[in-house]
Amino acid sequence: MRRLGTGIGWRPAIADAVEAMAGIEWVEVVAENVCPGHLPDSLRRLRERGVAVVPHGVGLGLGGAERPDPVRLAALAERAEVLGSPLVTEHIAFVRAGGERTASDRLEAGHLLPVPRTREALAVLCENVRIAQDQLPVPLAVENIAALFSWPGEELTEGQFLYELADRTGVRLLIDVANLHTNHVNQGEDPAAALDALPLEALAYVHVAGGFERDGVWHDSHAHPVPEPVLAVLAELASRVRPPGVLLERDERFPSAAELEAEVAKIGRTVAAAVRAPAGAGARPGVVPASGAGRAAPSLPRAVDEAARTRLALGQTALLSALVAGTPAPEGFDRGRLRVQSRMLTAKRGSVVALLAPELPRILGDTYRPRFLRYAVGRPLTGGHRRDALAFALHTLRHDPPEGRVARRELRDWWIERSGRASLVGRPWARWARAARFALLGR
Repeated sequence: MRRLGTGIGWRPAIADAVEAMAGIEWVEVVAENVCPGHLPDSLRRLRERGVAVVPHGVGLGLGGAERPDPVRLAALAERAEVLGSPLVTEHIAFVRAGGERTASDRLEAGHLLPVPRTREALAVLCENVRIAQDQLPVPLAVENIAALFSWPGEELTEGQFLYELADRTGVRLLIDVANLHTNHVNQGEDPAAALDALPLEALAYVHVAGGFERDGVWHDSHAHPVPEPVLAVLAELASRVRPPGVLLERDERFPSAAELEAEVAKIGRTVAAAVRAPAGAGARPGVVPASGAGRAAPSLPRAVDEAARTRLALGQTALLSALVAGTPAPEGFDRGRLRVQSRMLTAKRGSVVALLAPELPRILGDTYRPRFLRYAVGRPLTGGHRRDALAFALHTLRHDPPEGRVARRELRDWWIERSGRASLVGRPWARWARAARFALLGR
């Protein structure tokens, strides 16, 4: 595996800081946020300096019941080629469910959700990964995610699940040590046991990120400094094998450039100190235990029948419907954890809409978030966040209008312009369109 070195997640808000940061050898970009024909100038300059750029996908849903979408795969491949990337990465997660296979509406999570650690779900995931590998121009690495809840009837530990995935497909692993810590706090899973089971020779690179604990639940926020327990997991991993790359993820609430640089430097020191130190008991750097507890026996790839995909689809649809549409929780799940996850999904959905349509929180002020939470109840995400923003604005105008004529007019004008109704202005029948528009909005 090519050595990447020390990196940071590139985001537009910290582009200047990343460019000026000493010692940055590579960056990672969210694949869906990059337009191949219009790369940001900052990314162009970094590439010209020899800084590697790795696209990190969030929308494929490799852990879902359906085979990977060819359009999404082609888009990820295009970004890898345009950026000259040494590899691309995605997540071991599902992000949507429903549709024709389950004779139900298509639902979007807007978030990464865990797949059941069963052999049947693993077989589906392996086939999906192989399909993706065949369509991508560079190697694929997949990331373990942070989970707030687990599926009932799971048959494998996280380490066993990842081992078998890499063993069957040859896929590389992107290990997020913050997610290992999250799963330790939320589900009692031992990070060291997971590391013991991993095929560390398949390691592509490592993610490090911050979070916070509230009411016994660890929230992987990517908006807080990296805590010592996460650095301890990083050190544990680095005592086993020198990571080809280590990257700091930060998505919001960005600190100063100096603080970011100091945090990257601290991560580098943690790795360097752990590599120099003796490896943990029972393991040598870069060597996977040959047998015993914590490791599942490798098995040969096998074709997945459609019945297995349908069973997985039904389970994922029922779960996602409970999380985003208010249907009853499926049997065997921790209902309290599902309620927390549901609130988190709604809050994240509102944050994404605010990011894509910053005029909405400006117009609505402090009432934006409670209004969005009221709107989202019983209205799952089905058509993407931009459509969600339009639907929220129209719902607010019709059923929850803001106080003040100015705010109502600004919100109405925003919706008219973004929904395409503004194109009616100036036509011979504009007067009729204006009257219809006001009737539609109930104004």
